[in-house]
Amino acid sequence: MTLSGSATLAGVIGWPVNQSLSPALHGHWLAEYGVDGAYLPLAIQPEDFARAVEGLLLAGFSGFNVTVPHKEAAFALAAQHDEAAKLIGAVNLLLAHDGVLEGRNTDAYGLTATLTQELGADALRGKTVAIWGAGGTARAAVSALAALGVAEIRLFNRTPQKAAALAKSFSGKVAPKLLASGYEGWAEAAKDMALIVHTTSAGMKEMPSLNLPLDGLPGDAAVLDVVYNPLETGLLAKARTRGLKTVDGLWMLIHQAVPSFEAFYGITPKVTAPLRQTLEKALGHG
Repeated sequence: MTLSGSATLAGVIGWPVNQSLSPALHGHWLAEYGVDGAYLPLAIQPEDFARAVEGLLLAGFSGFNVTVPHKEAAFALAAQHDEAAKLIGAVNLLLAHDGVLEGRNTDAYGLTATLTQELGADALRGKTVAIWGAGGTARAAVSALAALGVAEIRLFNRTPQKAAALAKSFSGKVAPKLLASGYEGWAEAAKDMALIVHTTSAGMKEMPSLNLPLDGLPGDAAVLDVVYNPLETGLLAKARTRGLKTVDGLWMLIHQAVPSFEAFYGITPKVTAPLRQTLEKALGHG
């Protein structure tokens, strides 16, 4: 569609940003709802981040999504934060209100919506779940799983000290019990797990998957991998061959974009099969 002089402008800031599916995702919704607006990929180096945000806001942008490596810098730049951003300590959505920059985090929302869609709203209530990894996405996963009413979260990381630091940072802030461990503790713990949430970069395109056994998991356990390129990582393939429920990272990407689109353009978009198909095509599937 043709843009007018009053078009609403938004975009995603990253370095690099060419691999981002966000322009295709938001572009699908812009076309579907006939919005007079655009959503642009914005490749900005870390040292230029603050100046670039200021310049883009002066140029009329309504806000931005923020991806690697800028999420912590975005948190520091924002004058106000929503509760999710405060809890997670990172921002993936920046919005300007009367000259005041607000930082939000929609990653936990995206994961909560994905697990609700794929497993059911109460499927994890009172259960024990595992998070593999201890970075920013793991922090969002803790927040999401707490919202879904899990009883216990066990954090597994190659460096146990990082898992322990993550658990300590959430102490007194979320209801579930948090326990930290290195990967060597996985085999014993697996028998109690209702869900694994894998949050590391292992298994991304051209990267080896994390090689941890799934044999000890209950037969009704589920495995979610936040990686979406490839759609079926080595971890998910292994889980599928064992008859476990699998959830790929593309659903989380889609759902976390819903509140961003609403904030930018004033429309709450629907998550649909054609949208999923558009993004699968962008990834080279179908």
